[in-house]
Amino acid sequence: MPVREFLEKDRESLRSVYLVTRRERFCWLNGESLRESDFDRDTEGEKIWVFESAGKVIGFISVWEPENFIHHLFVLPAFSRLGYGSQLLKVCMAKIGRPAQLKCVSQNTVALKFYQSKGWYKVSKGVSSDGDYHLMETNES
Repeated sequence: MPVREFLEKDRESLRSVYLVTRRERFCWLNGESLRESDFDRDTEGEKIWVFESAGKVIGFISVWEPENFIHHLFVLPAFSRLGYGSQLLKVCMAKIGRPAQLKCVSQNTVALKFYQSKGWYKVSKGVSSDGDYHLMETNES
């Protein structure tokens, strides 16, 4: 199965996935301020599942388990829209409780459409250091 639990040997690859994807896709952030080490800080204490294909790590999902809160879902841009994010989300949702929540930056319209197509719905709005966001929730598996 290409989705598996995080192993320490994945750290360098996941740092790269996180950095490359944010720099390419998150135009509202200052790409020069982003660092590979951000992955370590931003996923500390989280459960992580990795998508690996042909020995190459191409994406991950992380969740803060005490609150069933999905914190990150990233797939390398070269592999986007091929179903890898859906597979990561499916495995994660099979492992965590309901309801589950996540925040999606309002400017990230591709991600908003993705989550809504998977049964997630907006429950509120907020503002963070990354900009305006929607708090989203699902009760579906």
